[in-house]
Amino acid sequence: MLKRLFDIFVSSVALLILSPIFCLLCLLVYIFMGSPIIFIQVRPGLNGKLFNIYKFRTMVDIVGDDSARLNSFGSFLRKSSLDELPGLWNVLKGDMSLVGPRPLLSQYLHLYSKVQASRHNVRPGITGWAQVNGRNAISWEQKFELDVWYVENQTFCLDIRILLLTVKKVLIKEGISADGHATIEPFRGNNNE
Repeated sequence: MLKRLFDIFVSSVALLILSPIFCLLCLLVYIFMGSPIIFIQVRPGLNGKLFNIYKFRTMVDIVGDDSARLNSFGSFLRKSSLDELPGLWNVLKGDMSLVGPRPLLSQYLHLYSKVQASRHNVRPGITGWAQVNGRNAISWEQKFELDVWYVENQTFCLDIRILLLTVKKVLIKEGISADGHATIEPFRGNNNE
């Protein structure tokens, strides 16, 4: 209950305070990326229930891989994590929390082991334990281990620690992409049960 109240309070205040930045980013995304300004994608949340996640658009509509579609402005949005700001609306709605395992693509759901699937026992987060311990620069296996550890050990104090570490990671722009990828290679499943 404390976590949810904290999420509502922080997301409400942040949306209010950051509204001028939202307006500016909407204009810049429209100029540099075109429309739509907001990228909407279905992701699995608490208990695997699907929801629409909101982000600022970071890729242009051209044929090619992610690195070809990610222009310099989109790259700036990702490196600064400004593309995640619309996710505060997901937090306010209750689809997400400020802290939790990042919501991954819905097509990965059937690829998880039972242990990995336990990441859906909590609301997904804008940031999480895996994000402050490597983000996209770590393997999928490491990411899932960190997510499951968070699910099994979450506390309000741990959430505050993760939020503070997130600020540090955003400022130093660490772990944004995997080696040789614009973001991270797709998850293809594993044989670990």
